[in-house]
This record gives sequence, structure tokens and C-alpha cells, in this order.
Amino acid sequence: MSYQEPFRADIVGSFLRPAALKQARTKFQQGEIGRAELKAVEDREIKHVVEQQEALGLKVVTDGEFRRAWWHFDFLEHLNGATGYQGEQGIQFQGVQTSAKQVRIDGKVGFNPEHPMLEHFRYLDSVSTVTPKMTIPSPSVLHFRNAGTIDQSVYPSREAFFTDLADTYRDAVQAFYRAGCRYLQLDDTVWAYLCSDKELAAAAARGLDTAHLQSIYADVINHALADKPDDLHVSLHVCRGNFRSTWISEGGYEPVAETLFGKVGIDAWFLEYDSDRAGSFDPLRFIPEGHQQAVLGLITTKVGALEDEGAVRARLEEATRFVAKNQLCLSPQCGFASTEEGNDLAEQAQWDKLRLTLDIARRFWGQG
Repeated sequence: MSYQEPFRADIVGSFLRPAALKQARTKFQQGEIGRAELKAVEDREIKHVVEQQEALGLKVVTDGEFRRAWWHFDFLEHLNGATGYQGEQGIQFQGVQTSAKQVRIDGKVGFNPEHPMLEHFRYLDSVSTVTPKMTIPSPSVLHFRNAGTIDQSVYPSREAFFTDLADTYRDAVQAFYRAGCRYLQLDDTVWAYLCSDKELAAAAARGLDTAHLQSIYADVINHALADKPDDLHVSLHVCRGNFRSTWISEGGYEPVAETLFGKVGIDAWFLEYDSDRAGSFDPLRFIPEGHQQAVLGLITTKVGALEDEGAVRARLEEATRFVAKNQLCLSPQCGFASTEEGNDLAEQAQWDKLRLTLDIARRFWGQG
């Protein structure tokens, strides 16, 4: 399916899990149904959520991440050299902690050509009449919190690990392209952590060389995209944390803007701008003129209350002081359910938010 850019109204990816899907996953975990029965429910609910997105008028759809419990672990643990396990504690958000799922790097990292998410994309493609988007975690996500788990007998040097990580994602990009994907999104919390003094201090305490992480991660992404086909659109979603309507990091984009916007060869950045934690639009000045887009996440997915359309349009106008209007797009700031628990809002609210996104885009640009 061809990609027609830009989508002035876009989406990040995840949707609140419907009750039937939650019930089926619980039954599967308790051994009451088999994997084939669970897959049948997943297929049905994914087809339905795609139909809902298309009926709303979106030109891009996802599978809602309905086959996943987590936005990142479900992908990472199926890479060669990475193993999922239950740790001692989860990730600490504001006032709440996730379950203790973790990933360790215990072998030579590589992309598994039988990775299950390739088939997940193929199914999404089969039930879509508009552009299907696949979302996967960015390469930096495997390293940032898991660097301490790297088996030193496998990777005695940091450089060897990053070389394999870059090659792994280069192979992943090519594999999804061969599966028919023409719109791939890399979800990334790490670039936001690099804007946070608190998270940088915690990373340094874990032994990370924080002074060089920006350039390392930029090089890894650029290597992964070096052979990207011209008709494959790849975006990077920068997130400050999204679990049960809470967050982790805060800080504007200025500390990473020159590298992130000026040196990372991505087609579009999805940028969280729904709260003061994201700072001003000033860092957008580093986005070069051309085809690259800044998709502004001015619609929050953390609460159900609808934004004021006039206020959102005023912020879009403000952003045009730093980047051309034809390089801007609009989306929610994140998905509605980065984990299977979902954010604290009603299902109807997520559709109202997307309808508002479409309405504003049509009025601001004359197209959705």
C-alpha cells in the first residue's frame, strides 16, 4: 500500500484494550483457553479497531498494540540475544510503579527473521484500506535501562554492542519493508530522559557515559536507516512516559535539539507538547527546511477532558515561528494504552480526542 504524506492528523499507536480482549488474555494466562483461541479474539478486535479508525476518517491506522502487554518489552524480548524476565521491581512513574517485567542482554544481539511482529503487521495490512503503521521501540530503548545486563563475555567493548544494535535495527527495518510496511514508527523514551536532569543523574549512577549518549544513539538510528527505501516513511516518537495516565521525565527539548533535529535522519518526529513538562517550541528551530515533519502532540491522552480547539490552533500558529507550517502535523501526545492497563479515561474519550485532532487539522491545513 502506498504512503501518501503528510497526514496532518496522525496517531501514535496504542488504544485502550476492549473488555473482550482483556477477558481473553486473562483466560489465556490462567490456562482456560489456548493460543489459537486468544489469537482469534485478537484478530477480531484488531479488525474492529481498524474499522473504527477508518470510520473516523483517519488516513493511517494501527492495530492498537492489542497483541502486546507492553509497548516495548514484547518486541525486545523476541530479538536474538535479549531475554525477558521478571525482575525485583518495576519502573517507577509518578506515584505508581509498573509490574516487574524486564529484559536482559545475554547473547549476541540480532534481528530474528521469524520475529512475531512481522506477522502482526501482515495481519494489520490485510484488514486496512488506508495506510497501516507499525510501531516498535527505538534501539536506544534496549540499551538505556538494560546496559548493566549486557553479558561482558559476549560484548567486552561498548563499541561492539552498538555495532550489533545498529545492524539489528537495520535488519528490522528491511524485514518490515519486505513484509509490506511503508510506515514504521520508532517509539523512544530515552531522548526525553536525556532532557531530564534527574534521569541523566540516575543514568550516570548506573555507569552510563551520558556525555556521549546523544551522538551514539543518533549514529545507531542513522545506521539503521542508511539503506531505507525511498518509499518507507520512518518516524520517531519521543515520550516522557505514559503509564496509567502518569509520567516519568520532564524538561524541554533544548538539551537534545541540535542532535535530535539536526543530525538524526528521520522523516518525522512525534513530539509531546501537551504539558509544561515539554517546554517551549524554541528547539524546533533546529529542524531543517525540507520534507521532515514535526508532529506536535498537543492533545493529551492522559485525561478525557477535551482540549479547546482555539487554544490548540493558537499553539500551532505559535509553532510556525520556528518551523514551516507545511512541516507541521498534529496528533495526541502518546498512545492511549502504552501498556495493557491503559490510561485512566473512557473508550469514548479516545475517539472524541481523535475526532478533535482531525477537526483541527482540517481547519488549520485544509486536510486531515
